[in-house]
Amino acid sequence: MEVPVYLFAGFLESGKTQFISEVLDDPNFTQDERTVLLVCEEGVTEYDEEMLRRTNTVKIVIESAEGLTKPALAAIAAKYKPDRAMIEWNGMWPIASLQDILPDEWPLYQVVTTICGATWELYSANMGAQMLDHIANADLVVFNRSSEADKEKIRAKNIRAMNPRATIFFEDEDGNPEDYMDGMELPFDLDAPVIEVKNEDYGLWYIDAMNDPEKYEGKTVQVTGMVYKSDGFAPDTFVPGRFGMVCCAEDVTFIGFLCKTPAAAALKNEAWVTVTAEVHSEYYPQFRADGPVLYATAIQPAEKPEPDLVYFN
Repeated sequence: MEVPVYLFAGFLESGKTQFISEVLDDPNFTQDERTVLLVCEEGVTEYDEEMLRRTNTVKIVIESAEGLTKPALAAIAAKYKPDRAMIEWNGMWPIASLQDILPDEWPLYQVVTTICGATWELYSANMGAQMLDHIANADLVVFNRSSEADKEKIRAKNIRAMNPRATIFFEDEDGNPEDYMDGMELPFDLDAPVIEVKNEDYGLWYIDAMNDPEKYEGKTVQVTGMVYKSDGFAPDTFVPGRFGMVCCAEDVTFIGFLCKTPAAAALKNEAWVTVTAEVHSEYYPQFRADGPVLYATAIQPAEKPEPDLVYFN
């Protein structure tokens, strides 16, 4: 039997324990299931033992990374026969290492990252690689204990660029939620017959379309990018993309959407083109979600933009 795994990432005192407790105590989430809760990092906040009993949850403290192994998890599964597993992750452990630890019948179902809005800037400045790891691998990111000033700073840094597919929320000191995208204006007209994406707006368009592909369903866009073709692509497929930098030179990544056209075979890798295309939302296996696919109606040669690197803030 499969045991879905919910991973809760974030630094010490980021609110993981409180968030997990609220999830477990939600009757819409917990009914008669047995949950094993693996606690890899213990902070000041403790779990309520009565709540754990009421929600049929077994808490197991993992003292070190060496204690979290595939045989150890298999033994836990055999002993407790859980319906699901929740892991309070240690903020200093790389999330990628979890894939080598989970038993085959323990699929990673969701990654939730909690970040204290009041301290995120300090952590980002001193532990940027770990912060990027927490955000880039998440399905849901919650900035809790966030003041209005905190929200303004976080939006200014365009955290969405670190993970366009994640859902991002703020919570204030009273726990009131606010969608990260609320109040953010886009620099292009979504109601225009052709949505013209300027070179300097490429990153914002990529993030917005990745986050909400249905918004662009059936619309026509015009965007300039560099041709990328791979041996694994179909003959009628290429990616008109750009290199983008989120926070430092080490995280420069090629970003773009699949584009389908019979003219793809004649295009040269690394050539610059302006593509006019109709957008349709289709399933992306690598993201386990829908994403935009471009269907080109026109392709024209283009000059390399200056600068050609995309920045997100």
